[in-house]
Amino acid sequence: MAILALLCITFVASAADVTGKWTGEITTGRGPQPFNIELKQAGTALTGAITGGRAGDVAIADGKVDGSTITFSTSTPGRDGAPPNVQKYTGKVGADSIEFTREGGPVTFTVKKQ
Repeated sequence: MAILALLCITFVASAADVTGKWTGEITTGRGPQPFNIELKQAGTALTGAITGGRAGDVAIADGKVDGSTITFSTSTPGRDGAPPNVQKYTGKVGADSIEFTREGGPVTFTVKKQ
């Protein structure tokens, strides 16, 4: 039992800590656009928001940290009563960057910690 507890503690300690402000650029149909995100990690739970976009701050939902992988989604209202626009993100955390893939393309981009 003590070994299992030690392994659990070691796993949690080795998980990426992504709390902070991250910035980068994403290429869209309108060309390069800034991508800024603020994240807060509590264990394996992840909260935060994509900030400074045309839609204002967009909260992330379903945020999770699993080792060096983070996942979350965002939802913005659809136009003219259409269903919400939901986007899912997966990120691979490095020492000072996160390599993201956003579904629906897919689109890949990198953000750096500020």
